[in-house]
Amino acid sequence: MKKIEIPDPGFETGDDAGSAFREIVRTKGDQTALIFKDRRISWTELGSQINRVANALLSLGIQKNDRVAILSRNSVEYVELFFGALSAGACAVPLPTMASPDALKLMITDSAPRILAVSHEFLGHMAPFIDAFDSIVNNGKLGLDFDNTGWKNYEDWIAAAPDGVPDVKVDKDSEFNIIYSSGTTGVPKGITHTHGVRKAFAEGLQGLFEAPDMVNLISTPLYSNTTMVTWLPSMRYGTTSVLMEKFDASGFLRLCENEKVAMAMLVPVQYDRILRVDDFDKYDLSSMLVKFSTSAPLLPALKRQIIDRFPGELVEIYGLTEGGVSTVLIASERQDKLDSVGQPVPGCEVKIIDEQGKVLETGQIGEIVGRQAYMMTGYQNREDATNEMLWYDKDGKLFFRTGDIGRMDEEGFIFLLDRKKDVIISGGFNIFAIDLEKELLKHESVRDAAVIGVPSQTWGETPLAFVVLEDNQAETSESILEWVNTRLGKGQRISKMEILDEIPKSSIGKTLKKDLRKPYWAKS
Repeated sequence: MKKIEIPDPGFETGDDAGSAFREIVRTKGDQTALIFKDRRISWTELGSQINRVANALLSLGIQKNDRVAILSRNSVEYVELFFGALSAGACAVPLPTMASPDALKLMITDSAPRILAVSHEFLGHMAPFIDAFDSIVNNGKLGLDFDNTGWKNYEDWIAAAPDGVPDVKVDKDSEFNIIYSSGTTGVPKGITHTHGVRKAFAEGLQGLFEAPDMVNLISTPLYSNTTMVTWLPSMRYGTTSVLMEKFDASGFLRLCENEKVAMAMLVPVQYDRILRVDDFDKYDLSSMLVKFSTSAPLLPALKRQIIDRFPGELVEIYGLTEGGVSTVLIASERQDKLDSVGQPVPGCEVKIIDEQGKVLETGQIGEIVGRQAYMMTGYQNREDATNEMLWYDKDGKLFFRTGDIGRMDEEGFIFLLDRKKDVIISGGFNIFAIDLEKELLKHESVRDAAVIGVPSQTWGETPLAFVVLEDNQAETSESILEWVNTRLGKGQRISKMEILDEIPKSSIGKTLKKDLRKPYWAKS
């Protein structure tokens, strides 16, 4: 595998996450760092706990780039352990709570953690195979909220550790985290980032996070890169964070009102649920300055509802956990571009290429590729998958392939059409599922929609639609199918439709089309 050469992030001594956090502890001291349920934790208190974790890890022999894996819902202990690992020079491995035991086993085997921390809720996931991992050090299995034979209670573990600053040097190439992909396309891949890359990731929003009285509400899982967009800058630049153990729409609105929340990162499915809360309009959301959205397409109709009903700026971000591409749409400023995901951020270069790797002209449709200072070092133990992602321009500059099909207009706005693997090829013509899904969502009875290609003897593939109806709707699949097909081109028409109670999605709201496709392609 060729070494991934990325733009220099401009890393200096003290730019690592642990050092940046300790500077905030020094300057903000007794101000509130974290709010969780009925707890209000100061920067000084949080800093002491994180130092204890780091020193406890060092006492177990944890060295630079050793992995510390965590499986838990959002909690104060999660925050302490994640940043304690970084402060000890270790690499954090946040494991997805929605993963199956089999998938978790693969992730743990792949990352070979020296420490494994688990909350009691997920202990049963580990039971069938916990003794199979010889990478874990003695006393390296931590129970975040329980005492069990073979597991060290987290609070007892750090109680005796000193709270002084650990004597650890972290450079730009030190591993920061391994984040496992959501698994929408098969076996999750471990995405490795360094401290230098994460510094570049966070600094673009520095001014916003340093603003006075900024309060950030975190309602997405701490294992997701989506959450990192606001969580990491909050820890790095001193923004108070309100942490939800897990998301619920009414609870989110109560916290916004009670804590005068000014900022939040949400995924599209969360926006939909929030706007459907019966008494949404009674909540005082006047403190909200900016709301972010990422991880899945935010359709124009939903953007319009958010702009009209939910105070604060709406900022949509398009990018990959792997990095390479970052675009931003400030929705209210460019309401004529609501069907786009915005323009590349400063320092990000984006191109559209064809199947042969040729750069396409403005307006032409192809695969989106990009480069910037925020780019992974590679997939953990997956040289083949890493190499598949690399594309070089005529000057030898490295770009990451996104696997997304789209186009760029004359102003540099990017328009997504489909995942490359999800394009439906019917009778030799490309059909983009998003075009069909957008049309379905215009029907007043349709709450959610997804379209996939299924085998067809006549056409090779043909579109199949799944829809979720609004409450108390009596429409049939036949009536909606007839309605939508009169609005689609002849070559786009949907062959069949199924009504579901819910379309399968990942924890951050991505439609799991592999789950929808599986029954239809299993025998093909």
